[in-house]
Amino acid sequence: MPDDRLKSVFGYLLKSVLPVIAGLSILGLLIAWLAGAFTSRIEPGRQKVVTRRLESGQSTDVVHEVTKDYIEEAVGTLKAAGRAEISSRVLARIEEVTTSAGDLVDPGDLLIRLDDGELQARVRQAEQAVISAEASRRQAGTDFDRIKGLYDQNVSTKSSLDDAKARLDVTTADEQRSRQALEEAKIILSYATITAPRAGRVVDRLAEPGDTARPGEALLVIYDAASLRLEAPVLEKLAVQLRPGDTLTVRIDAVDRDVEATIDEIVPQADAPSRSFLVKATLPRTGDLYEGMFGRLLIPAGQRRHLCLDTAAIQEIGQLQFVEVVRDDQTLDRRMIRVGRLGMPGRVEVLSGLQAGERVVLREKPVVVPTESVEVIR
Repeated sequence: MPDDRLKSVFGYLLKSVLPVIAGLSILGLLIAWLAGAFTSRIEPGRQKVVTRRLESGQSTDVVHEVTKDYIEEAVGTLKAAGRAEISSRVLARIEEVTTSAGDLVDPGDLLIRLDDGELQARVRQAEQAVISAEASRRQAGTDFDRIKGLYDQNVSTKSSLDDAKARLDVTTADEQRSRQALEEAKIILSYATITAPRAGRVVDRLAEPGDTARPGEALLVIYDAASLRLEAPVLEKLAVQLRPGDTLTVRIDAVDRDVEATIDEIVPQADAPSRSFLVKATLPRTGDLYEGMFGRLLIPAGQRRHLCLDTAAIQEIGQLQFVEVVRDDQTLDRRMIRVGRLGMPGRVEVLSGLQAGERVVLREKPVVVPTESVEVIR
């Protein structure tokens, strides 16, 4: 019996206590390994620093200071100064529309033809009224001449002569009024034919044959391509330096082209929230620029001096950038830098870390500085 009890106790210890002891041992070994108990340690004392030197044949370049014209951009929209909304001056049905959006028109070109049946009838009525008034005036003139002859012979009274003169004046006035009414009817008839008031491009067609044209309601929209200009809000510190007649460069991204523009107008009132003035610059007439396009007005804002570095000298570790600077004794000094805007191809602006005149080592493969994170110097 005692042997059986010893065996049971010993079995219990093996099953419960031994795994705990083994786990604690493994944990202790792991902590010791993390603490460096199984690695060799550097003995205290001075360590020899390895000095890197410029190798023979390694290419170098000197950091130099350059002066660049500083350009500010004002974004805006192309708009036409000569913009016309074509509408009817009479109420009539549209019979024909001869142009569509995008068509070029010259002054006097037929745009819209209206139903002129009623207007022609008014002209004919006015013509008949003129004939009637002429007949009345001739009859009144004949009566006046006859009565005046009798009056000269002392056969007619002064009252009869005055009445005849009054009838002649009235009929003469009626004739003039009827002729003016005829001219008015002809002018109104001309409104049935709508022509282009100026040369330009049709940008919007708002009516179709069969529609009813109403006075003041736009039927077509025309703008003059020669009057196209960029309207852009410019910061007040830059706008106060501009004058009408100044020539600036406008960048049109859609056609990837720079054009010369002349400042036509500066609205003499600043926008309070943005602290800017609206500047309008006239563009040269071209066939690939349209109203509503996006443009950038490039405004000279003085000059700036900065350090220029060859991109082949830049090395990267993660997001850090550094260069190898050559000291006077031909040893190398690794130095962290911060770059800014791209300059000429293969050159970049240095914001910190270097000084003018320092010499840096060039790599075989230059680091490509991402253009989306910096602003290009123009």
